[in-house]
Amino acid sequence: MTVKHLKFGVLPLVLAATSCARPDIAPPETSFAIPGEWSQSDPAPISVDITEYWLLLDDPLLTELVEAAIANNRDLAQSAARLDQSRAQLAQARAAYLPTLSASGGVSRDLGDFAPDQTAFSLGADASWEMDLFGQISGSVSAAQADYAAAGYSLADLQRLIVGQVAIAAINARSLSQQLEIARSTLAYQEDNLQIARWRNQAGLVSSLDVEQARTQRAQTAATIPALEASLSATANSISTLIGEPPGRVHDAFQTVVDVPVPVQLAGFEAPAEVLRRRPDVRSAEASLMSATARIGVARAQLLPLVRLSGNVGTSSLGIDNLFDVITSGVFASVSQLIFDGGRTAAQVDSAEAAARGALAAWEQSVLAALEDVESAAVDQRSATRRVAINKEALDAANNSAILARSQYQAGLADFRTLLTAENSLLAARNQLVASQADRASAFVRLTQALGGGWSAQDFPLPANDRTQ
Repeated sequence: MTVKHLKFGVLPLVLAATSCARPDIAPPETSFAIPGEWSQSDPAPISVDITEYWLLLDDPLLTELVEAAIANNRDLAQSAARLDQSRAQLAQARAAYLPTLSASGGVSRDLGDFAPDQTAFSLGADASWEMDLFGQISGSVSAAQADYAAAGYSLADLQRLIVGQVAIAAINARSLSQQLEIARSTLAYQEDNLQIARWRNQAGLVSSLDVEQARTQRAQTAATIPALEASLSATANSISTLIGEPPGRVHDAFQTVVDVPVPVQLAGFEAPAEVLRRRPDVRSAEASLMSATARIGVARAQLLPLVRLSGNVGTSSLGIDNLFDVITSGVFASVSQLIFDGGRTAAQVDSAEAAARGALAAWEQSVLAALEDVESAAVDQRSATRRVAINKEALDAANNSAILARSQYQAGLADFRTLLTAENSLLAARNQLVASQADRASAFVRLTQALGGGWSAQDFPLPANDRTQ
């Protein structure tokens, strides 16, 4: 298998961040490499757009629930608030490029028996500006830009995950609804079998053993119905929480039995490097690495001289009419240099470097996890697709066996044990087919999630990479 170095944007971003902070900071080196192609998939590109992959399942209720989750999920609202907070912090960091201006004014009057009968007025303005000679401000802006990008990608990744949770939960609800219908229809057949066994027993054709076996089978099937109803209720309620509404409506919507959605087949995937660029969790870790690296430059800049310009203008008078007759002003430039702080700043540099190493490890871990997701989901999809085909054949055979066993028992050509075995096999085959169909649809959701579906970069604008805004 061919490999190539992982270079889909991290090192250029890190280099940009460090050059804004201090030009002599080298980006972290990594020998990390990723496969040039997937081991579990054909190299052909995906032929469908997976950005809104839930539409490909062709289930209107599922689509409605996913869109409701995107609009109303409370975890997404919290993440959106954190994005707004990062945007405000970026604006705060950029404001350091500009001078600080403040104005003051005052009115005073002496009181007492011998105080002059005069009122004093004063006006003044102060300004200060810090020169970004060694990149402390620009490094802070670069870090804030990266934090903002990381927050945006984190929001996108959370949407990707929540969309998948809603889709898989809706698929499971469809499966449970079908299994409930299967259990109820099977129970009706077993009621008939029990009645037939009683008639044959009364006629002296069979012993009471057939009746008791029929009662046992019917009771066992009936016992599965409350469990399935409880599972369906819990699944529907979890969907209600994900879409930001109280339980009730979603549960009622799944009372109508509809087949489990059939996904489209994904023939192949784009190259791993391209898939990783679509993964918002990897992009978020990449932005966090850039932020941590930029903060190394910010910490080191504290060891270098700080140049600040300040000025003031003011006037004062004993009368408002001649307030501006005499105006005084001054300009002052200062240079400060850290000489000794007991190692505090050096420790901050060490801390920033350690944080950058941790961010690098986190980024590498996100890449490995993304590759694992795709490879595992690809295998799951193929396995589930094969299981559906096998279970269809098993259901056809079990259905034929049950028909034959039922007719032979009614004609007295087979004992009740044969009928029980055939009926139980049919029930199991029907449930296994529905379960495998749900597994196939869920595998499709996990695969499209792993490939970066479920979000769009157009919905998550990122900050411009400049220092003029």
